[in-house]
Amino acid sequence: MNVIPQRIKDGFVGLTRPLVRTLIQGGVHPNAITTVGTLVLIGAGVAFGYGAIRLGGALLLLSGIFDILDGQVARLGSMSTTFGAFYDSTVDRIGEAAVFTGLMIYFLTGPLPLELVPTAFASALIALVASLLVSYTRARAEGLGVECKVGIAARAERILLLGLPAVLFGDGPARPGVLLFYIVALLAFISVVTVFQRIAHVARVARGAPPPAPLPKRDTLPGVAAVRRKGQ
Repeated sequence: MNVIPQRIKDGFVGLTRPLVRTLIQGGVHPNAITTVGTLVLIGAGVAFGYGAIRLGGALLLLSGIFDILDGQVARLGSMSTTFGAFYDSTVDRIGEAAVFTGLMIYFLTGPLPLELVPTAFASALIALVASLLVSYTRARAEGLGVECKVGIAARAERILLLGLPAVLFGDGPARPGVLLFYIVALLAFISVVTVFQRIAHVARVARGAPPPAPLPKRDTLPGVAAVRRKGQ
């Protein structure tokens, strides 16, 4: 299960449909939307690194909208491609790395009490690794033909859990940086849980299944169009 029910996610996606149609009619390519969204995500990481927590949170939430738009434009505009799916997944990971790197810099150089710095840095590092693994486990499972959307901390949950409190509370109402540390620690924990949930799910589904067929040689790979996978 996900923390955010699927019907709520679907409802929010529905709200973006007018903008999606406008972008399609304007000939905007989904890869361009992906690029802008990634730049916004990198901007969030830079803002966190400089201690502009509310700005970082706002940019993080904004990047989530771009994350929805590129997939919707690709699907509804019949512009889904193999490279588009690959590009989208790759630059999303770059953006996530930027966000958590910014948080690590903030914890090392910001107003966080010194006794919490090592734990906060480790939490941000674990959150980064686990976040990347959450996406990888889904991509690898679906590459083997196993649907893998399970887990309590998919991409939408991770964006909201970090972005919304950052916008509302900034450095925190009391000791600067402490609230953000707790949020990142929680994010690290639920991301690790999600990784194990996905491993367990694939183990259940694949139990008794035959091993995957070997990949064909490069020159025999078919040119297929891949639908972008969102909500990783």
